[in-house]
Amino acid sequence: MKLTKYEHACMVIEKGNSRLVIDPGGFTTPLTDLDGVVAIVITHEHADHWTAEQLTRILDRNKGARILGPAGVAAVAEGFTVETVAPGDTVSVEPFDLKFFGGKHAVIHSSIPIVDNVGVLVDDNFYYAGDSYALPGVEVGTLAVPVGAPWLKIGEVIDFVEAIKPRQSLPVHEAVLSTIGKNMANARVEAATVTGGGEFFALDSEESVEL
Repeated sequence: MKLTKYEHACMVIEKGNSRLVIDPGGFTTPLTDLDGVVAIVITHEHADHWTAEQLTRILDRNKGARILGPAGVAAVAEGFTVETVAPGDTVSVEPFDLKFFGGKHAVIHSSIPIVDNVGVLVDDNFYYAGDSYALPGVEVGTLAVPVGAPWLKIGEVIDFVEAIKPRQSLPVHEAVLSTIGKNMANARVEAATVTGGGEFFALDSEESVEL
């Protein structure tokens, strides 16, 4: 399998001729040329993780692609058929096996509602918790690590990475950071990953890593 990172929180996983798209949101360049998409996973309803425009672009080229997300996504994604998933669910979308974890977005502030959020484990290998620190409780080959967000504290990110001990990690959710901020966060995530015996890949947009 191969993972290609796009801006912010969007990733595409390829397995053979099939693709799985995760969180195609508004901070990501329009996705106009993706073929072979069998499913789109949306971790939660915030616009930096999905937009109707991005979904339409993907579905126009991939008519049979399934959309999976928590109840909050299904409620707001008017005009789209969203298969609701919750923590503990396992879904097979050939050739991918998906397991879901977590349940709620990390707290931003007491005045801001906490929305539904699911983490996704792909083929018992790649894990992305969305906007949360939800632990999957299993070994993780590759971990996507959020590094910049209103809800994020870098000390909690370090704890998250050290708890999972992935074999490799990459930074995501960084569109809100300056270059200096990205470099600082990446250094912390790299150190935490190496402490657990893993390897860190600071991917730029449209760069890939083998899973």
